[in-house]
Amino acid sequence: MSLHLIKLCVGAESIEDLRDWVSRKALTAIAAGLEPHSFHTTRMVPKRMDELLDGGSLYWVIKGQVQARQPLISIETFTDGEGIGRCNLILGPEVVETELQPRRAFQGWRYLKANEAPRDLASLSGGGADMPLELRRELAELGLL
Repeated sequence: MSLHLIKLCVGAESIEDLRDWVSRKALTAIAAGLEPHSFHTTRMVPKRMDELLDGGSLYWVIKGQVQARQPLISIETFTDGEGIGRCNLILGPEVVETELQPRRAFQGWRYLKANEAPRDLASLSGGGADMPLELRRELAELGLL
């Protein structure tokens, strides 16, 4: 069973903001002759890398709700110019919408077990996949979705 990460998507007001950021990163990478992956740099290096890279994703919390995920492609460790160990979470170029799941603010990232991860929105039948985001958010807050 895969393991995932969950992180606040700081600066994004919507999934569209996240998609725009991912698109800009992909275009920059392509222009440099690289694969169109985006990455997120973090100071803490996950110790459970093998589990994360076995089908794991980075789930993004936007405005207090898990709303999307990106597949984890690789985790690359490095030391920055100040001698501090860091890592890049290399992410697939697709942003997959998920069912909404409320989350309180936290610092850094957290592990997320597969059985606790929200399902992909496209896989939900009759679960509101065709509803506008604001309506889904209100229904989720009421416990109706």
